Amino acid sequence: MKDPRIEQLAKNLIQYSVKLQHGEKILIEVDGLEIPLAQELVRQAYRVGGVPFLLINNHELLREILKDCTEEQLKAMASYDLNRVNDMQAYILIRAGENMSELSGISPEKMALYRKHYSQPINGRRYNHTKWCILRYPNHAMAQQANMSTEDFENLYFNVCNLDYSKMDKEMDNLVELMDQTDKVRIKGVGTDLTFSIKGMPSIKDAGIMNLPDGEVYTMPVKESVNGVISYNTPSLKEGFTYDNICLEVKDGKIIKATANDSYRINKLLDTDEGSRYFGEFGIGLNPYIENVMKDTLFDEKVWGSFHLTPGCVPLGSPGNENWSELHWDIVNIQRPEYGGGEIWFDDILIRKDGLFIPEKLQGLNPENLK
Repeated sequence: MKDPRIEQLAKNLIQYSVKLQHGEKILIEVDGLEIPLAQELVRQAYRVGGVPFLLINNHELLREILKDCTEEQLKAMASYDLNRVNDMQAYILIRAGENMSELSGISPEKMALYRKHYSQPINGRRYNHTKWCILRYPNHAMAQQANMSTEDFENLYFNVCNLDYSKMDKEMDNLVELMDQTDKVRIKGVGTDLTFSIKGMPSIKDAGIMNLPDGEVYTMPVKESVNGVISYNTPSLKEGFTYDNICLEVKDGKIIKATANDSYRINKLLDTDEGSRYFGEFGIGLNPYIENVMKDTLFDEKVWGSFHLTPGCVPLGSPGNENWSELHWDIVNIQRPEYGGGEIWFDDILIRKDGLFIPEKLQGLNPENLK
């Protein structure tokens, strides 16, 4: 028996997120072996006259490739796969792997090669030249990451992904307008006192188009304006390794000191290239159903009452502060009282305290008004 929630999600993805049109080609990529959503996406693509293609990936096999990969090999892989990317008008990625830490044993040097010669060129082309959306699938592994039963997590997942994003989209307009008028941002919290400028940077709302779940408004810091210290209070999974207790000291935009549970590893990551020690994104999380991190960026960066400040390049496809890097790492800090609280100030005006918006015109974005 088909789950009507899956049918609704697939319909939303095809018709709302990527807005697939008659005759357009769409690549449906599955990382893992979860079949039902991919099946329904194929059906929904045909219903609007689209032309669906399928690609199945497995990180256990990718791990074997990466162990002894070479630069020439990765360049060849990218060349072959770019031909397919160039032939598509839309793209949906379903991340359904059973082990998010599958690549944790790969050396930082091999992962750097993979980023530079495969994932960066493929994703750069895909995200800049197709209509795209990325989401996770609510399997047993993801439920375990969230410390929930599979049934409870499925209920949360479909509440989150089938939210009325058109309502959220309208409520975001006031925050976008305010951010567009703002120069100085100050963030205060436990172990955090940071200032930067967003003057002249575009403010962009994400309401169910490119990610599911969604629910953030983001911009970019002026590259050399960031100063102070930030202590992130959530774990972050990056390339198979879980970083925790991350603390960054920043001067004139550059991360001059970084510590974590593995300070050597985090500094190797931040030394990927010149741009990886500068910031490419400042985002505010707004999804009312997402309350805690589960070491999955698509969920974590949308936690209500959170913000993320991102070492590395600006979001793909977005204009911004011109910081370029092979790294883009959304690390989350939650400012609700149970996480220690915190404040966000725009031009010396308190905008959000302990996770809740203060100005009346922004209170429509508080969780009780978005469910």
